[in-house]
Amino acid sequence: MVTGAGSGIGRAVAVELLRTGWSVALAGRHVETLEETAALAPGAPSIAVRTDVARPEDVAALFGATVDRFGRLDLLFNNAGTFGPGGVPVEELPYDAWRHVVDTNLNGAFLCAQTAYRTMKEQSPQGGRIINNGSISAHAPRPHSVAYTATKHALTGLTKSLSLDGRPYRIAVGQIDIGNAATEMTRRMSTGVLQANGETAPEPMMDVAEVARTVRHMAELPLEANVQFATVLATAMPYIGRG
Repeated sequence: MVTGAGSGIGRAVAVELLRTGWSVALAGRHVETLEETAALAPGAPSIAVRTDVARPEDVAALFGATVDRFGRLDLLFNNAGTFGPGGVPVEELPYDAWRHVVDTNLNGAFLCAQTAYRTMKEQSPQGGRIINNGSISAHAPRPHSVAYTATKHALTGLTKSLSLDGRPYRIAVGQIDIGNAATEMTRRMSTGVLQANGETAPEPMMDVAEVARTVRHMAELPLEANVQFATVLATAMPYIGRG
C-alpha cells in the first residue's frame, strides 16, 4: 500500500513496486491521478482507492478494500503529506493551516500505521513492514516551515515507537528521510528557495527514482532485518552545514 500515490514520491515508489512484481493499493485524494499512476505499470495488479488519510473512516475503507482485493498487507509506505502554506512566518500562520498540516502529516500517518499494525498483527502469516516518509526537516528546519518541520520531527517518534511495539508481531518499521527529490512539489527549489541566512538561492536536486529504489530495497529485506532510518538526498544540497 502506498498513500499519496497520485503524484511525486508516492507515484514513483508505487510504479517502482508495481514494475518489480508487487501488488499495490494506491491511495490518494483523487482517483483520476491514482489511475494515471497505475497506467504507468500496465498489467501490474493494483487497486485505486480515494482516501483522505486524516479521516478515520476513509482509512478503514482503504484497508478493507486492500485486504478484500489482495488477501493480506505486507507493506505500507506511509507517504501522504503536505508542506502547507510555504514561506509563512510563524506569527502569521493561520491555525487552520497548522491543523491541516498536522492532520495530514501526523494524524494521517498515525491512522494508517495503526490500521496497518492491526492488520499485520492479525493476519497469517503474521507480520509486515511499515516505512514512514520523514524528511530532511525531521533533522533540520527550513525557514518559515514550523508546521511541516514539527510534524516530521513527530513522525520520527512515531517510527521509533511503532518499531519497538511491533517486535513481538514481526512488524518491522523504518523511516526514509528525503532531501530535494525532483517532484512537482519541489520544483521551486531548483529556481530559488529561502536559505537560513536570508538569501534566496537555487538548490541541487536528485532524480526521484533514487528514492523509489531505496524504498524498494527497504521493503524487500526479510522481516528479520530492518533499515531503521535512511537519509537520501541530493549530494550537494545545503543540509550538512545548513544554517
